[in-house]
Amino acid sequence: MYRIAVTNRHLCKGDFLSKVEQLAKGNDYQAILLREKDLPEDEYEILAKEVLRLCRKENKKCILHSFPNVALRLQHPFLHLPLPIWYAQPPKKQSEIREFVMELGTSIHSLEQLQQAKTMGVTYVLAGHIFPTDCKKDLPPRGLSFLQSVCQKATIPVIGIGGIDKGNESLVIESGAFGVGVMSGCMED
Repeated sequence: MYRIAVTNRHLCKGDFLSKVEQLAKGNDYQAILLREKDLPEDEYEILAKEVLRLCRKENKKCILHSFPNVALRLQHPFLHLPLPIWYAQPPKKQSEIREFVMELGTSIHSLEQLQQAKTMGVTYVLAGHIFPTDCKKDLPPRGLSFLQSVCQKATIPVIGIGGIDKGNESLVIESGAFGVGVMSGCMED
């Protein structure tokens, strides 16, 4: 099963970079998604350099999030862009991103957004949130039926996210997902 550790330094108990290093050294996750989207771009870039150093040291894939210019400046080929950020890019910048980035992902919350992601040319989608989660307390989960419908219509890998833990991740895979994204479970333990 493909598992992505999704960072959130606000949930991290203890030192954030120590947690990232622990995740990079471990075998529980195949990739780390550096999702610190609340940072200003310059601060994100400083953090990304350090996280990329830790991930390279352990031969762990790191996916940058939300900041295409940082990925381009750091010449990093793995990028996750929310749909609004993608559509805010001018066409020339979109072409530059598509030409450079080897793996481009986005997050979706509906079948309509899956169609938008296809036109974006992504190589995977995060679909969620599947189960109740503290990160989205005010929003009801979309559930496994939503995930199944996305997986049936998708022609690229779908990764379920939202409230996923070891007790329910098999349900996500049984619904057709390629893998799972875990935030609270990897940041809080």
